[in-house]
Amino acid sequence: MCELTHALDQSQPKVSRHLALLRQQNIVVDRRKGQWVHYKINPEMPDWAHQVLVLTLENSLESIANELLRLTEMQNRPVTCN
Repeated sequence: MCELTHALDQSQPKVSRHLALLRQQNIVVDRRKGQWVHYKINPEMPDWAHQVLVLTLENSLESIANELLRLTEMQNRPVTCN
């Protein structure tokens, strides 16, 4: 969550609402660990849907360059958990 709010420069409630919609549609899954909620792309997503996400990312790198830069410059970035 904190990485997304930082990269997208959006408020936590707004990002939370969008993640909830993605979770309801089984696009992402979440895992709670204490007060933290970790999100990832649903590994059980159909292959065709995963391919849509891959193609969208590959063809959008220029339009999301600023967000990727903000993410790489983020201080105290959380340690990724599996």
